[in-house]
Amino acid sequence: MAAIKDVAARAGVSAATVSRVLNDHPSVSPDSRARVLAAVAALGYRPNAVARSLRTDETRTLGLVISDVLNPYFTSLARAVEEEARALGYSVIIGNADERPELQDHHIRTLLDRRIDGLLLSPTDRGAKLILDAVRADTPVVFVDRWIPGVDVPVVRADGRAAVRDLVGHLLALGHRRPAIIAGPAATTTGSERVDAFRAALGEHGVTLPDAYIGQGDFQAESGRRAAERFLDLPEPPDAVFAADNLMALGALDAFRARGLRVPEDIALAAFDDIPWFVHTDPPITAIAQPTDELGRAAVRALAERIAGREPPSLTLPARLVVRRSCGAALPPDRTALAPDRAGLPPGPPDPVPSERNPSARSQRSDP
Repeated sequence: MAAIKDVAARAGVSAATVSRVLNDHPSVSPDSRARVLAAVAALGYRPNAVARSLRTDETRTLGLVISDVLNPYFTSLARAVEEEARALGYSVIIGNADERPELQDHHIRTLLDRRIDGLLLSPTDRGAKLILDAVRADTPVVFVDRWIPGVDVPVVRADGRAAVRDLVGHLLALGHRRPAIIAGPAATTTGSERVDAFRAALGEHGVTLPDAYIGQGDFQAESGRRAAERFLDLPEPPDAVFAADNLMALGALDAFRARGLRVPEDIALAAFDDIPWFVHTDPPITAIAQPTDELGRAAVRALAERIAGREPPSLTLPARLVVRRSCGAALPPDRTALAPDRAGLPPGPPDPVPSERNPSARSQRSDP
């Protein structure tokens, strides 16, 4: 394998000049730079990244710890992070926490031991001591998607409250009067935030969210299935279920089908976090879509700013409702004539439903 001295000999310059060219130093003449680059190409020389990091205290490497690599949302987020990091000259090492705080700590410890330049995190809980230690040690850190309240770290995330409000309006317009939610872990900011947004949106329409209609999940499919089964075993099951992430929605769909229920004829289903699969389910699933690509890229740019010693602001981007067919069209009268004191809304025909025959009623973007 060629060494830096071999490149210097072939180019007819000193090893120091080769080093300056490789580090893009402006003091090198165009002629010397061209000869060095030609020698590098001819010899197939590759700089020793470990040795360079010892000299410069930089590894040009970022760490990314995501909550669940099997979740398509985080897979897309990781891809965007990798692409933006590569464009800025960084490599990325990814750790999958699998929604387990102890596994998250393992990855953080390993990444810090490898002397990464900065760390992107989607925390699995709010009390991760190792994260707090890293921040106190001045490790450049940026939270993406989730965050730890009270920790002075830039946060890049989506705000889904307006989209949840649109979803609730959509459900009520279709005649649903008993909506339920499968929540994520209360220890995560996204878990508690989505329940609060759903409850608040229902309250704007005079509809309460009973405790029995709040199912506890963990952002994974099996928990969505179990929560949906508990809903179906209630004396008066909900007529619509909002899953606070895509995997829990798929678990709920499995539970409905196992009971012989049809979506949306027997029960409506919607999800937070849109994924490409949802257009291929039967029926296609209504979902709240986050700007995943923009979030990942913006998080990398914010981390690069922190590595450079600057303090970028937090960034919040809007999520949006994507209406498909899993919440149904207009329901028959017997599904909407619930007692006012039970439903929180007076009985009556549903509001106009967005459709190709009634484009004026369309208030959200509708996909197939």
